[in-house]
Amino acid sequence: MVYDLKLIPGGVTAPQGFMAAGIHAGVRKNKEKKDMALLFSEVPAAAGGVFTRNVVKAAPVIWNRGLIEHEAYISALVVNSGVANACTGKQGYQNVISEASYAADVLGIKKDRVAIASTGVIGMQLPMERIYHGIDELSHRISPDEASGTDAAQAIMTTDLY
Repeated sequence: MVYDLKLIPGGVTAPQGFMAAGIHAGVRKNKEKKDMALLFSEVPAAAGGVFTRNVVKAAPVIWNRGLIEHEAYISALVVNSGVANACTGKQGYQNVISEASYAADVLGIKKDRVAIASTGVIGMQLPMERIYHGIDELSHRISPDEASGTDAAQAIMTTDLY
């Protein structure tokens, strides 16, 4: 099957009702790089996922798989770069639940509508006070403009160039 794809300007904020933000919250040591992003949909968005079959799964992967299996609609995605929250045991999973709960309270939604993603160093616990501060800051900066979508994209970059 061949698809005729066309570029739609606006990035992640192009769909009506989608907002984004990206900031440096202190998860990464490099203060010049953004390290947290928030994507928010004013109306719960249909969600799907493809998940690893590997025995080792990062805490956010386990959380998100549960969301997709039980909810199928997501209103927010919180992403950090710098710490992967992988191989972090029970504490890592509790941190995901805490992060989703905190974001839900700030955004006025159910925690089961908040997906979490982390990328970065494996085996480190998330710096939760910085994560909470980042969520607060992101919630004040979310916007539907293209620049906010670009900020969010920059915040999730690790060693990738694009």
